[in-house]
Amino acid sequence: MVKNKLALACLVGSISYPLFAQEQGSVQGQLSNKSHNSYFSGAQIQIKELGITTTSKRNGTFRFNNVPEGRYTLIVQYLGAPTVEKTIEVKPGQTLEQAIILSTQQDSMENIVVYGQRSGQASAINQQRTSDSIKSIVSADAIGQFPDQNAAEALQRLPGLSIERDQGEGRFVGIRGIDPNLNNVTINGLNVPSPEGGVRSVALDVLPSELIQGLAVSKSVTSDMDADAIGGSIEVISLSAFDKKETSASLTVQASQNQLRDETSPKISGSYSQLITDTVGVAAALSYYDRDFGSDNIESNGDDEIEQRFYSINRERIGGAVNIDIRPNFNNQYYIRSLYSKFLDDEFRQANTFTFDGDDSEIERGSKDRAESQTILSITAGGEHQLKDWLIEYQLGYSKANEDEPNSLYYTFVGEEMAISSDMQGQIPSIVQDSNAMDLASYELDEISFEDNFSEDIETSVKADFTRFTYWNGNAVELKFGGKYRAREKQSDASIFIYDGDFDGIDPTMFATSTPDWSLGDFGPGLNRSEMRSHFNQHRNTLELAELDSELESNGASYTNNEDILALYFMTKIEIDQLRIVAGLRYEDTSFDTTGMRVELIENEQTDIEEVVNTNWTGKKDYNYLLPSLNVRYQFNEQLIGRFAYTQTISRPKFEDAAAFQIVESKTEEDDGEFITERQAEVGNPNLNPYEADNIDFSLEYYPGDIGVLSAGYFHKDIDNFVIIADVAGTESWNGFEEVMQPINGESASVSGFEFSWVKAFDNGFLISSNATLSDSDATTMLDGEQFKTSLPNQSDKIGNVTLGYESEALSLRLTLSYKSKNLEEIDGDLIRMEDAHQQVDFMGKYFLNPNMYVYLNAINLNDEPYYHYFDQPNNNAQYEKYGRTVELGFNWKL
Repeated sequence: MVKNKLALACLVGSISYPLFAQEQGSVQGQLSNKSHNSYFSGAQIQIKELGITTTSKRNGTFRFNNVPEGRYTLIVQYLGAPTVEKTIEVKPGQTLEQAIILSTQQDSMENIVVYGQRSGQASAINQQRTSDSIKSIVSADAIGQFPDQNAAEALQRLPGLSIERDQGEGRFVGIRGIDPNLNNVTINGLNVPSPEGGVRSVALDVLPSELIQGLAVSKSVTSDMDADAIGGSIEVISLSAFDKKETSASLTVQASQNQLRDETSPKISGSYSQLITDTVGVAAALSYYDRDFGSDNIESNGDDEIEQRFYSINRERIGGAVNIDIRPNFNNQYYIRSLYSKFLDDEFRQANTFTFDGDDSEIERGSKDRAESQTILSITAGGEHQLKDWLIEYQLGYSKANEDEPNSLYYTFVGEEMAISSDMQGQIPSIVQDSNAMDLASYELDEISFEDNFSEDIETSVKADFTRFTYWNGNAVELKFGGKYRAREKQSDASIFIYDGDFDGIDPTMFATSTPDWSLGDFGPGLNRSEMRSHFNQHRNTLELAELDSELESNGASYTNNEDILALYFMTKIEIDQLRIVAGLRYEDTSFDTTGMRVELIENEQTDIEEVVNTNWTGKKDYNYLLPSLNVRYQFNEQLIGRFAYTQTISRPKFEDAAAFQIVESKTEEDDGEFITERQAEVGNPNLNPYEADNIDFSLEYYPGDIGVLSAGYFHKDIDNFVIIADVAGTESWNGFEEVMQPINGESASVSGFEFSWVKAFDNGFLISSNATLSDSDATTMLDGEQFKTSLPNQSDKIGNVTLGYESEALSLRLTLSYKSKNLEEIDGDLIRMEDAHQQVDFMGKYFLNPNMYVYLNAINLNDEPYYHYFDQPNNNAQYEKYGRTVELGFNWKL
């Protein structure tokens, strides 16, 4: 990895900048519309004679410090509104305050803001235009222009971003095809832990879109940002009462219907913000969504097994946010911001698993009955103070995420010597079976599993930032330094009870119910969820517990990881005419330790021993990095901007990969008069090194002067210490083992590509937004025990979005297409599992009854696109899942 020289060269004499001798003045102000009820963020404000610029914040405020005495021209530029020029006079030791009105003529920005249509697009484009780094923005108004149900789906509309879906809903966000575990996600500047056990990726479907004021994706980082962002950094911004001057409120009521399951689901959300006094504001939001839906699935192992699945799902989202801001004056502010989200997923899955083996073919009919909840709580408190030439910012944070899956119940019935067959071909492979296979009386209860799983991720943090505003050779300079400390604990606990005997006298037909309406073929008799739950509760004490298997599964999935990170940084921003340079260094020191168990199941025919041996196992690893960053912005003219970025980033291994756990199975059996012992294991690796990446970005952005942008960019990432799962049997620590699957640091990987984007709002009301990302990647992994050159997992070489829209004062329409080409999902033994290309069409239509009320119709997955995986060739099914179309009808009121 290149070490530090590039950024150090950019930190030119930053400590000894000469200051102007005389006392300076300052200029501050706020941008609003004529009615003073809406502010403009992302506007570029310039003092022409000095050549210095700044950007308006989310509440429209801006400030210049250390301005010499004199008369100047203040220029305000905001795409979608005419440029404002104003003569100002600055006096020594005084602060000049300016209230600036942005408005247009016949197609006024005020009117746009009232209806909440083009304003979201304009705000996002302006923030992107003035940013110091390569960034994409989704504003609150823009989120409302698409039928997106959560934060993940809102982000898929941006260039280079794609989503991984669960049951048809967007869940994880990939940036330029990089694994979501390698992204950093923050809420109001606070790192978000992951509720799911073992991973770092944050499932953004737990965040309802109604609670979000904006989303920002940084594809190149600056040194004041966390370094664990090889993919990029996603910032979730929640509401503030100071976003608008007047009291505001909103209420949304909606009903939706899923075509596949013919279920109707309610949703209600609302927000309220008010300035209690001129200095104190409160904003709150609440969202509730209760959705009934399902999916039909058929999947195979690519060899001799096909499984049919029928899902019935209820998902309930409850989200709330309460934010308090105190701003006694322009130079001081304090805040407390909170966000709470609870995601309840109640799933009943029925499955038929066909194993084809001639006369010994068998069928398993099974069920999965579980209710899982994921919770995220984020609380942030901090302040900002402007002290003449200094800006001081500080923040305390606490965030907690957990996933609770109590009382999960699994039933498995087995029918042996079944007359079944299949050619295993096609996206939906057909199965031939006789009436005996369709009769539940032909089966016997084989196993019951009861699980209570819990994972928790807690992080506390404190940070402080100090910014000094000064000049160097007549050029405006910002010096910024600070530090951050994060303490994180991630634990996973599993209690698994497996019952595999004493089922005499149990007639499977007692659990039979009507045949599910499975759209992919013949499913056979259904299983009664309530009957199985009742049966287990009544007879659990009489069932035969497989103690050894239960102990192995439980202890092997339980571990605790602790991670402490200390970060220090220094950076500078300098503007020389049209050139802006932001360069810095970030130091991160990590202390990681993990506690778990080595769990070994011993089955020895020679000694007649069957037991599980548990041994405590711990691991520890400390490491540190010094990481440079350089972001360069050059404004060729008012319309054309060029950018370059070179950064070094890291991403720490997934928690389950680095956890201290070993699951070992040792079996001794007699073979031709000789006892042979075979051992295999699945283990974590506490000695894993973090991923390391060198990142290069180039881009050109053309802004035609109205609401629109045309951009093109190139990116390249070299990634070292790429983690792969390998068989390490026979190595020093694993002599005598037949197979040991363990995460290890593999060879380097790389990804490079081009991003294109075009956004245009025409005067006649038509809108178009399109983007495409073309990329290529190389990585080395393992296939059938040998090194195999392939692409990065989840890396699609083509990602794109097209949106066509029309808007008037009374009507807003959007038709969208999102596309993601095929990609490598994983290496499954000696098979390559691919995710097929996915393209989905959605529609949104709004009709405004008046400026404060509208009705809307959303149609999601209009083309009824399935989710499809295959092995090696598209005709070899790995997983085919169908979700159907969803239609939403709703009403929105805004004050």
